[in-house]
Amino acid sequence: MTVLQGVHVGDNSIIGAGSLVTKDIPTNVIAMGTPAKVVRKITADDETYYDHGRLISENKV
Repeated sequence: MTVLQGVHVGDNSIIGAGSLVTKDIPTNVIAMGTPAKVVRKITADDETYYDHGRLISENKV
């Protein structure tokens, strides 16, 4: 990830590997690409679900 001088990445945001951040990125979003663009917002479901919708507790060994 490369962030240009003077550009701000918001709290709790995720930037994809190899992305070039040329503009400010808001809080709680996922951004990627060259130049980095917001792909989607991070929601409360992201803390509960992962791995194609399965609950975290279902994936524990």
